[in-house]
Amino acid sequence: MTPRAIKAWSKVHTWTSLISTAFLLMLCITGLPLIFHHEIEHLTGETAEPAALPAGTPMADLDRVVAAGTARYPGFVPHYVVWDRDEPALVHVVVAPTYESPVTDNRLVTLDGRTAEVLGQPEPGGFMHVMLQLHVDMFAGLPGKLFLGVMGILFVIAIVSGVVLYAPFMRRLDFGTVRATSPRARWLDLHNLLGAVTIVWALVVGATGVINTWAELMIGLWQKTELAEMVRPYADKPPLAQHGSVQAAIDAARTATPGKTTFFMAFPKAPYYTDKHHFVVFMRGDTPLTSRLMTPVLVDGETAAVTATRELPWYLVALLVSQPLHFGDYGGMPLKILWAVLDVITIVVLGSGLYLWLARRRSRVRVRRTEAPGGISSTPSTQPAE
Repeated sequence: MTPRAIKAWSKVHTWTSLISTAFLLMLCITGLPLIFHHEIEHLTGETAEPAALPAGTPMADLDRVVAAGTARYPGFVPHYVVWDRDEPALVHVVVAPTYESPVTDNRLVTLDGRTAEVLGQPEPGGFMHVMLQLHVDMFAGLPGKLFLGVMGILFVIAIVSGVVLYAPFMRRLDFGTVRATSPRARWLDLHNLLGAVTIVWALVVGATGVINTWAELMIGLWQKTELAEMVRPYADKPPLAQHGSVQAAIDAARTATPGKTTFFMAFPKAPYYTDKHHFVVFMRGDTPLTSRLMTPVLVDGETAAVTATRELPWYLVALLVSQPLHFGDYGGMPLKILWAVLDVITIVVLGSGLYLWLARRRSRVRVRRTEAPGGISSTPSTQPAE
């Protein structure tokens, strides 16, 4: 590689890293507790525990479960039902003041799906809520998500440019060498070594993080294209005044997708996922991969007849597959620990990169002051290589 090319790549690496460092440090720090959010919520008592009932105890009628959850907030209406991925007995009912209410007005009620007993009503706020919102959108909604997406793209560019620069650098040193000639040399070698160790992980987490910031846009595209096509026959019909049986809708969706289990359900008129006439039930598979992939089933909100079902488009499949890769929550505790270790190493890489840039600037300032008026030369000097 020519000196000019090295200089150009060095500038790309320096400025993409500098611009994104503060936000990446925030994402790494907030992402660390999110890796263990199930365990933290369990220790703090935020996770509901279902009653110890005999194995095979059937689930209660879902209409009764939804009614019990909605009753905890008089005057509210149900938006969604979510079946807990880790504890099948738990059912989460999401309610809001109206069907037009913003997401910030949603309230969650957790119930035992076998008894319809309310187990918890977590209110917005708390440590994990703050960590999640900072990590997802910095409390800035869609603009915050898109901004963090741009920072993620800069992070990926910084990684690629760092690899390009590391190759010629390693011709002078054996891999893993950490020089002790000066603090700056030691931190430079550690920065390069730790960066090399985390390259693949950082690229995966950075790229999947960027994809996740586009989730709202992807869902909006799906609404305007495929969902709109699925509900077109109902376009001229007035909105339902009252939806029918929730349990009947679930039974119809299960019959239409044998071998799959329920994961998420949206009520007619609820935002984002459906129209004013249908329940939409998202069914998932039972293998490590298919459990992350969803099949939407539209069920007439009045008659409980299945009106349409189709696989999700490729961009939503990419989104769903990227989510477990980003948080490392698909391989149990060993993978979570590995994700946490790599997260901490990345924090060190980011911090050491910032230290090296500041040290380089201080060194250049000292050289300029030494060479300024009365000195040997007033021409800015470049910093000698370590």
